[in-house]
Amino acid sequence: MSEVNNPLWQPSAAQIENAQMTQFMRTVEDQFALSFAGDYHKFYDWSVTHKTDFWSLLWDEFHVIGDKGSILLEDAERMPGAQWFPQAQLNFAENLLRYRDDRPALVFTNEHGQRREISYAELYRETAQLAASLRAVGVSAGDRVAGMLPNYIETIIAMLATTSLGAVWSSCSPDFGVQGVLDRFGQVEPKVLFTVDGYFYNGKTLDISSKVNDILADLPSVQTHIEIDFAGITSPQVALEHRVRWHDFLDPSATELTFVRRAFNDPLYIMFSSGTTGVPKCIVHGIGGTLLQHIKEHALHTDLRRSDTLFYFTTCGWMMWNWLVSGLAIGARLALFDGSPFYPTPAAMPDLIDREGITVFGTSAKYLAALEKAGETPKTSHNLDTLRSILTTGSVLAPESFDYVYRDIKTDVCLSSISGGTDIISCFALGNPILPVYRGQLQCRGLALAVNVFNDQGEPVRGEKGELVCEQTFPCMPTGFWNDADGSRYQAAYFDRFANIWAHGDYAELTAENGVIIYGRSDAVLNPGGVRIGTAEIYRQVEKVDAVLESIAVGQRWQDDERIVLFVKLRDGIELDDGLRADIKQIIRANATPRHVPAVIAQVPDIPRTISGKIVEIAVRQVIHNEVVKNTDALANPEALEYFRDRPELQ
Repeated sequence: MSEVNNPLWQPSAAQIENAQMTQFMRTVEDQFALSFAGDYHKFYDWSVTHKTDFWSLLWDEFHVIGDKGSILLEDAERMPGAQWFPQAQLNFAENLLRYRDDRPALVFTNEHGQRREISYAELYRETAQLAASLRAVGVSAGDRVAGMLPNYIETIIAMLATTSLGAVWSSCSPDFGVQGVLDRFGQVEPKVLFTVDGYFYNGKTLDISSKVNDILADLPSVQTHIEIDFAGITSPQVALEHRVRWHDFLDPSATELTFVRRAFNDPLYIMFSSGTTGVPKCIVHGIGGTLLQHIKEHALHTDLRRSDTLFYFTTCGWMMWNWLVSGLAIGARLALFDGSPFYPTPAAMPDLIDREGITVFGTSAKYLAALEKAGETPKTSHNLDTLRSILTTGSVLAPESFDYVYRDIKTDVCLSSISGGTDIISCFALGNPILPVYRGQLQCRGLALAVNVFNDQGEPVRGEKGELVCEQTFPCMPTGFWNDADGSRYQAAYFDRFANIWAHGDYAELTAENGVIIYGRSDAVLNPGGVRIGTAEIYRQVEKVDAVLESIAVGQRWQDDERIVLFVKLRDGIELDDGLRADIKQIIRANATPRHVPAVIAQVPDIPRTISGKIVEIAVRQVIHNEVVKNTDALANPEALEYFRDRPELQ
């Protein structure tokens, strides 16, 4: 059951009054002769039952550029199969480049203190120059263009130029291994590939030229390879046959963009699942659904405005990069960072907030936990006066991290834990500028998304744990999977669990406060004695132990049942002994239940994670059962899997 909480933060009357959420709610009231009396949850219920009215009005009120058409939704009862705005024609880049003035659009910094800023006018001009060159080498609507790139200004320009032509963008970060890149881009067959010479991380300069050479050798679809000078590395190892330098490739004579408008559901992005259990799924996201959903989440749920500076700590291999760049449609200033968030000191990100005047700071739950473990108290060491919102995702934000934010970072801040994922390139549950923040809870379900929690019998439940589902179609559903002609893989991924219902794969709970608690991924849920336990329930307790930096819990088949095995990464110089094991078990037993207490606790020097930073319970579970982990190239540190193999504690 959820905890009974007093709010940790509540918006002021002025904040509620001035929020775009409130303004949009009143627009709906005026248009449809309704009264929500300022109650978000009544507004949410209306948006679900009148979803076509909601999305149509959102299009109008936020001045989406394009032809909406007269039909809003066809085959509304089919999931998958419903068609949103089937007559619409629009261009994604045209909507992100609507502002062409001298206000700053992008500011880039890295861990070495390098800084560069460009205006909306400059962004438009450089996009036009690149788009002209891409058109000249044959890129047209429907072609795929890929980037193996850092979170950099040129990366956004490459995406905008690609999508301005109606082509499809895919990206990953330069720390991906050769096979990881080929597993992704090899499936989508890009005509053009953007790369960099190298990148920086944790004080090191990493040359990727030989890796790029190997990738190009096995990616025959690439006709043009464009290299961006990012790390200042000059290397002869890169294949030169199709390579051209960024500044040599741009067409300086081009000054205007010709935007190719396409259908609402035509492909915009191809995203990739983590790929830790096999070759990554290629998830296709449509132009219109992505744009509308991101406008909704930025403007209404985040209250983002032109005056804001939006930051998210992300790589180009994580969907939060795609979410971040859509802030251009609002006209906000985007702060880009590439490197380690703890270099040169753990205060690097609070320093950045103060230096760049960041108003909305996005990060991972893991980052906040690590910042607390590092002993940082930004509330006393930094100003943070511009900061009004903190967003977190990537994994479950423990209730103790809520405490840390309000105790040691900032009292007057809207802390919004958000959850959704690559599957929908957005959120099912997220923040809200007019609602209170409760400890351990996501503030609300997203407007016009019929989010619910089902028990094993497919019945909706509240105050109980179950499967997070969406009961109705929504515009940002994937249009399908790439190379899945009959749709069978797409169907199996989301719709086989409950007929005509999207099953998201999260283990969750709807609370009495109309918030959401996420307990972890359903496929990682532990099941000792037939009792389902979300891994986040254990992690939140283990994080209280000062000696533990990180942990991972998996289920091991044992004597016709399952037992919980907990692996811990400890601070330097600390060894796991019987006393520490007893402390960990006592904290879990006292704050959860005896069922949550691991049967085995073992120490490891590192915990495997994806390149986007998520720990991989399934891969560890496979290793301890001597099963094959099919795609270790999807991991940032695949060598860490060896620490879990043939453990004597598990015999």
